[in-house]
Amino acid sequence: MEKINIQFTLFSAFYAPLIATMSGGFLRQEGLDHDWSVAKPGVSALAALEDGTADVVQSTLSQNLMALDKGETPRAVHFAQVNEMDGFFLTGREPDPDFDWKTLEGAEVVLFGGGQPLVMFKWACHRAGIDFTAIRAITPGGAADMDRAFREGQGRYVQQQGPFPQQLEADGAGHVVAQVGPMVGPCGFSSLAAMPEWLETDRAAAFTRAYTQARLYMNGESAGEIASAMKPFFPKIDEAVLADCIGTYQKLGCWTPHVEITAPAYEAMLDIYQYAGGLGERFAYERVCAKPPLSGTSMSASGAG
Repeated sequence: MEKINIQFTLFSAFYAPLIATMSGGFLRQEGLDHDWSVAKPGVSALAALEDGTADVVQSTLSQNLMALDKGETPRAVHFAQVNEMDGFFLTGREPDPDFDWKTLEGAEVVLFGGGQPLVMFKWACHRAGIDFTAIRAITPGGAADMDRAFREGQGRYVQQQGPFPQQLEADGAGHVVAQVGPMVGPCGFSSLAAMPEWLETDRAAAFTRAYTQARLYMNGESAGEIASAMKPFFPKIDEAVLADCIGTYQKLGCWTPHVEITAPAYEAMLDIYQYAGGLGERFAYERVCAKPPLSGTSMSASGAG
C-alpha cells in the first residue's frame, strides 16, 4: 500500500476534514497508507513540499499571496479548500450572552502576535466597527502558550481555535462569548497545497477522492461519531469537548461539501489581505490556485500495496 505524507501548519479540530481522511478510513479505502506531522513553529508547511517530506500540506492562500507580493514565484499551488470561514473563538472570563465587540476596546486580549490569525482578527474588528489599536494585546506565543497564559490569569479575553475554547469551558476556566468567523465573513481561510507535478499523479487523484468523501462525512455524520473516531488524534481533549467543538463548526458552515477553492472565497481573501495584511496587488486566481484532481485510477484498483 502506497503512503501519503501529510503535514499541518496548525493542528486543531478546525482542520477536521483533513484529519477525517485518516480517522475515517477514507485514505485506506483508496489504497493509501499515511504519515502525518505538524510544521515546526515559524516554519511554513510549504517547505515540506519543497524538500519532498510531504505530499499534501494544510496551509493558506495567503502564503502564496504574500510570496507573490514580495516578487517571489511559489512552486506549490493550492488545490482544495479546508475551511471557508475563520474558526477562531473569543473566550472571556465571565459569561456574556449579550457580548458586544465594542467591549474589546481598552480590554486586555490574548492574541496571536502575527500571521493570518491576527490579520483576520483585525478584519473582524474593522467589520465590527471597533478600533483594533485600542485593544491591549497580549501575545505570549503559539496556541499552547496562549492557552496557558489565559489559564494563569492573563487577559480578559483570549483568541483560540477549537477545541481549546471548549476545553476551557469544560474546565470552568472561561466562557465562549463570540465566534470570529461570522464577523469576518466567508473566505478561503485555509486550504490544501501540493506541488503541481504531484497533482498529475494517480496518488493525488486517489487522495482527492478520499478527501471528497471526508468532506461529505463531516457534514453528514453526527458530531459524536466523528469525535469518537478522531479522539486518538486529540489525547488531551475530552471526547465530549471534541464533539461539542465539531458540532459548533458544523453549525458554523465552515466545512462546505465542495472541494474546490471558489473564486468568491479567493476574492474575499484578497479583500482581507489588502486591508489588514499589507497585500499590494490583487493577483489572479490562477497564480495561486489549481483545480483539484478528481480523475485517475484508485491505488487499490491498480494493485498498489
